[in-house]
Amino acid sequence: MDTMDLEQLIGWDSLLHEDEKMVRGSVRRFVKDRCMPRIVADYEAGRFASELIPELAKLGLLGANLEGYGCAGMGSVAYGLACHELEACDSGLRSFVSVQTSLAMFAIWRYGSEAQKEKWLPEMAAGRAVGCFGLTEPEHGSDPGAMETRAVRTQEGWSISGRKLWITNAQIAHLAVVWAKGPDGVVGFIVERDRPGFASGDIPHKLSMRASVTGALYLDEVKLGEESRLPQAAGLKAPLSCLDNARFGVAFGVLGAARACLEQAVAYTRERIQFGAPVASKQLVQAELADVAAEVVKASLLSLHYARLKEAGKLHPVQTSLLKRNNCRIALEAARRSRALLGANGVAGDFHVMRHAANLESTITYEGTDQIHTLSIGRALTGLDAF
Repeated sequence: MDTMDLEQLIGWDSLLHEDEKMVRGSVRRFVKDRCMPRIVADYEAGRFASELIPELAKLGLLGANLEGYGCAGMGSVAYGLACHELEACDSGLRSFVSVQTSLAMFAIWRYGSEAQKEKWLPEMAAGRAVGCFGLTEPEHGSDPGAMETRAVRTQEGWSISGRKLWITNAQIAHLAVVWAKGPDGVVGFIVERDRPGFASGDIPHKLSMRASVTGALYLDEVKLGEESRLPQAAGLKAPLSCLDNARFGVAFGVLGAARACLEQAVAYTRERIQFGAPVASKQLVQAELADVAAEVVKASLLSLHYARLKEAGKLHPVQTSLLKRNNCRIALEAARRSRALLGANGVAGDFHVMRHAANLESTITYEGTDQIHTLSIGRALTGLDAF
């Protein structure tokens, strides 16, 4: 009997433009050939495959959706599909691209001076410079407005002191986009690694996102000139707009992990024989597969619709919140239910599903927790703030 895969259920081929299909295909081949053969070992070792950065750059994925300065200028759909394919391997791979592109590079592209853009963006697009985004602090995650990092004016420019935590790329970054409270509100700076007083550190014993670099930033009276400040960034809205930009890639990416889990569950249950028949021939198993597939199809179509709105400049931040919340919930549930269909083998690394499930426990928290996005949607519906 003929079978249909998830992409046929979605109907992608009738919905995507040729250039979008080409991006999807090239990233999928890269993931299959260069990433999947090593991901289990990298995850177990807690290692990020930094040697793949030049190849990610060659594919045009660093700064992919930005215009100029050596960036590819992809549309939102193409960039979303790239994130989808990367996360079908591992959330850590997509997270590197998201932070480099949608946070660090976007902050410079949107809020930097022309000199800053010309200095950093071509280097970052080529993978020769890695960036990170320093907003979250040890005591301030969902409430970044309460940040304790301070920027004090000096005769020479600025002095920055504070700590940032849960920073992707922290230990390998050549530069950090750091947000601090200045005399007139939140201010953004480009801080180069070799600045005296600047350091990064590890977060030990991570049980999720193990194939990703995650660390802390320490700033002890780091001296910066005015040329290091992002001149167009004024107030908390600037870093929050960067987060809104990054959430879009997360929302597309997690569905790649969901797809990978479902594909593994379908393949396994078709081959696994119990009581003289494939497990996939049982009604309870087919009901699980159908439920997961239906939710991922719906989330994929919503993602495509919102991506087209984003390309038209019509996507509202609360729609991004809805998309991120919806897709992370669906992806995590897909991983959990797929894991159960594999039985005991579901926790084995070679089957990949448990790794995705562990990673998705992080994605539902970062770039705005599920609860924060819930309150954002509630505020949009009622006009009342419940934070």
